[in-house]
Amino acid sequence: MLNKTLLPQSVAREIQAMIQSGRLKAGEKIPSQREFSQKFGISRASLREALLTLETLGLLKTEAGRGTFVAAGDGAGQTGNMAPWRYSESYSVFDVFQTRILLEGEIARLSAGRLSQAQLDKMESATKTMEDRWADQDLLANVEADLEFHGIIVSACSNTMLKALYQTVRDQVTETQRQPIPITDPERMRQSISEHRRIIAALKANDGDGARSEMEAHIRNTARCAGLQP
Repeated sequence: MLNKTLLPQSVAREIQAMIQSGRLKAGEKIPSQREFSQKFGISRASLREALLTLETLGLLKTEAGRGTFVAAGDGAGQTGNMAPWRYSESYSVFDVFQTRILLEGEIARLSAGRLSQAQLDKMESATKTMEDRWADQDLLANVEADLEFHGIIVSACSNTMLKALYQTVRDQVTETQRQPIPITDPERMRQSISEHRRIIAALKANDGDGARSEMEAHIRNTARCAGLQP
């Protein structure tokens, strides 16, 4: 049994490992939430959060009236369908991408020249982790590294209000970083990793306008992967 203090992300990681190892097979219905929550020693609310994360990544699929199943396919980019947008009652995914372009573009501009070498090294490491974890289809770790990359930039922003605004929409932003994964092909992931490295170069060179331009392009390209043109 997992430690009861583990976060939903840790439970999601355990379930992902069950899928990758074949303990849960493609097309198989997963155990009930009551059974799974008891197995992992967590609340049903935490379990639901873990399951929603895995569904967004394309590893699980919920069918109305039938339950939740392991998705068919050979990994990211193979399922062909994105999960339903979980924040549809408040904001459209289009609105969130559009907000990300405005907010993260300006945050990148204001962070240029303010990152320490240690922070830049962490961003390089996170980008390499993204690349490596994509190769072995550890989708959770791939997205976690992406979140770390963007989070480091936010932490260096000189405008505390923009940093606070980012935190208020962080859940929705995070979801847009997971949402396109099921339809992301290897070439798009290679492009995304290259975009990260161009952002790092602009930040390191104290090129604020360049950092904003690279960040905006990166988010637009991610949105296009999701079939949107913000």
